[in-house]
Amino acid sequence: MHAKDILIDGYGRIQEEVHAALDGLGPDELNHRPATAANSIAWLVWHLTRVQDDHVAGAFDLEQVWLADGWEKRFGLGLPPRDHGYGHTPAQVAKVRVDSADLLTGYYDAVHEQTLGALKGLAAKDLERVVDEGWDPPVTLGVRLVSVLSDDLQHVGQAAYLRGLLQSAAA
Repeated sequence: MHAKDILIDGYGRIQEEVHAALDGLGPDELNHRPATAANSIAWLVWHLTRVQDDHVAGAFDLEQVWLADGWEKRFGLGLPPRDHGYGHTPAQVAKVRVDSADLLTGYYDAVHEQTLGALKGLAAKDLERVVDEGWDPPVTLGVRLVSVLSDDLQHVGQAAYLRGLLQSAAA
């Protein structure tokens, strides 16, 4: 198995978990925050998708799906166009509200397709290419892709946990 095949599998698991975390949830559940400083399921999935979109687009010199396909306008969050949620205050988290899980899954699926397209064209040597010199040591493409994979799986796990809390409270 080649490294790109492992990455494709890993990113496919994110997509599966995003869909599972959102399946059947309505606006109240999606936007619920268990405490003032806590994140909602909507924010967690929006954020993980924005980070994947931003980082993969940057690493492969692509346009962000968020901007290129009009997702920023569809969400209408009132946040800066390139905002991806890192360091959000509770007030900024509160701006990320959705009326439907379809908006979140639609955006995630579009980002996933762009990610898969980029990954399918990878050669092993590409993973050694430096994509961010702002760190010591500089970040390679391989490290960036694993970092996004890890971050996304953590956030979708948080969304699934919050979903479980909401469902157990309703039972």
